[in-house]
Amino acid sequence: MTTRVHAFRDDAIGDLDSVGVAAAVAAGTISAREATEAVIARAEALDPVLDAIQTRDFDRALAASEHPAHGILGGVPSFVKDNTAVAGLPTDQGSLAVRSRPATSDAPFTEQLRAVGLGVLGKTAMPEFGWNASAEWATLPPTRNPWHTEHSAGGSSGGAAALVASGVVTIAHANDGGGSIRIPAAACGLVGLKPTRDRVVPAAEAASMPVDVVSNGVVTRTVRDTAHFLAGTQRFRAPAALRPLGLVEGPSDRRLRIGLVLDSVTGHPTDDGCRAAVLATVERLTALGHDVVEVPVPGDAVRFMHAFKHYWSLLAFSTQHFGRHVMHSPDFDRRLTDPLTQGLARRFVRNAWRTPAAIRTLKRSEHLYQQAFDDVDLILSPTLGYVTPRLGHLSPAVDFDVLFERLVQYAAFTPLNNASGGPAISLPLEQTPDGRPVGVHFSAVHGDEQTLLELAYELEADRPFARIQD
Repeated sequence: MTTRVHAFRDDAIGDLDSVGVAAAVAAGTISAREATEAVIARAEALDPVLDAIQTRDFDRALAASEHPAHGILGGVPSFVKDNTAVAGLPTDQGSLAVRSRPATSDAPFTEQLRAVGLGVLGKTAMPEFGWNASAEWATLPPTRNPWHTEHSAGGSSGGAAALVASGVVTIAHANDGGGSIRIPAAACGLVGLKPTRDRVVPAAEAASMPVDVVSNGVVTRTVRDTAHFLAGTQRFRAPAALRPLGLVEGPSDRRLRIGLVLDSVTGHPTDDGCRAAVLATVERLTALGHDVVEVPVPGDAVRFMHAFKHYWSLLAFSTQHFGRHVMHSPDFDRRLTDPLTQGLARRFVRNAWRTPAAIRTLKRSEHLYQQAFDDVDLILSPTLGYVTPRLGHLSPAVDFDVLFERLVQYAAFTPLNNASGGPAISLPLEQTPDGRPVGVHFSAVHGDEQTLLELAYELEADRPFARIQD
C-alpha cells in the first residue's frame, strides 16, 4: 500500500519557498541558522523513510549558517548531488564501487551554487553514475517518492527531488545528462529546468566528453525559485556566447506558437496518463490564447536515438574500465559496479564500431534542433513515455535487456536537449487518478530560458501546482 509523506511543519521555514526563506533571512524575521536547523530536523525525521541523503554534513552547515552568503538566495539551506565535488566530502557517484576521499576543493559549479547564496548540508542520493532514470540499486534500499512511497522518485537526481518534493528543503542541486533534472521533477511534482549548454558553469566531466551532454541546475517547487536561482548564476558567471538572462519575474503578454509532439520514436506510444496530461495542457494553452500546432520530432529522430543509446553505453564502458582515471578515484573497484553499468559496458563492446557515426550524429543534432524552432516558439511534449512506475520496475536487478528497453521507453523525450544543448523545462501540471504527479515538457531554442520561464509562470498562475501537504 502506498503512502504519502512530507516534512512540512510549523517551524522557521513553514511552507515558504526559497525566495520566501531568503526574504525572511534578509528581513531578520528568521536567521539562516534557524532555517538550517529546521531543515536538519525535517531531514532527520523523514530521510529514514525516503533514503534520499547520501552524505550528511550538518555540523559544518550549521557553523557556516552563522555567516550566510549574500547571493540572491542568501541563507537558504540546500544539498548537492553526489556526483559533484564539495570540499571536505566524498564524491561516490552513487556507487558501491567508488570510495572516494574527501574532495580538497569545491567543483566549479558548487562555487557557483554557493555564490547564489545556498548553504550545503550534504550530498543527495543518486543511482550508480547517473545511468538510471530511477534512484534504485541492486542491493541497497531505493530512494522513495514522497507522493507515493512505493513508486520511483525518478533519476538520476532522485534524492534531490524527493527532498524538495517532501518539504525537507526548498531547492536542491540536480544535473541532467539525459533527463536527470526533468525526469525526477516529473516524477515528484516539481519544476525542473535544464539550462542551455554553458548557461551555467559546465560539469567537471564535460571537458573529457566527446559530446558534452551534462547541464547543472536545480529542482524546486515554484517557478520563481528556479528563475531566481538561474538569475543568480548569471551574476556569478554570464556566458558571452548566449543572450543575457536577468531575473524573469512573471508571465509575458506575448502569445506563443507552440509545436506539439505526442509520441517519441522508440516504437512505443506515449501511455494514456502522459498523453492525457499533454492534451489537457493543450486545452489550457489554447484557452490562454496560445496557438498549438502539431510538429514532427526535431531532426532525424530514429538515428538520434540509436546514437544516444550508443553514447550512453560508451560512457558506461569508459567508467567501468577506466574508472580510476575518469573519477580520479584510486579506490575504484569495477567488480562492485551494478548490473546496469556492466550491461551498458558490454553493449558498447558489441557495437564499438558505431562510435564515430554516433558522435557525428549527436553533434549534428544541435543544428537540426535549432531548425525545429524556425516556425514555433516552443515545443510541447510529455516529459516521460509513461507515468512514474512502482519501485522495482527500473531496478538494476532487472535483466539488463529488459531494463534497457524500459529505460529507453521511459526517458524517450528528454535526451535530445542534452545532445543538442537546448533548454527545456518539466512542469508539474497534472496528476494521475491515484495522485502521482505527471510532468509536461517544454523545449526552446538555445538561450531562450526566458520564454520557458514566462510560460511556466503563466501556467502556475492559471492553476497553482498541487501541494503534497494538502
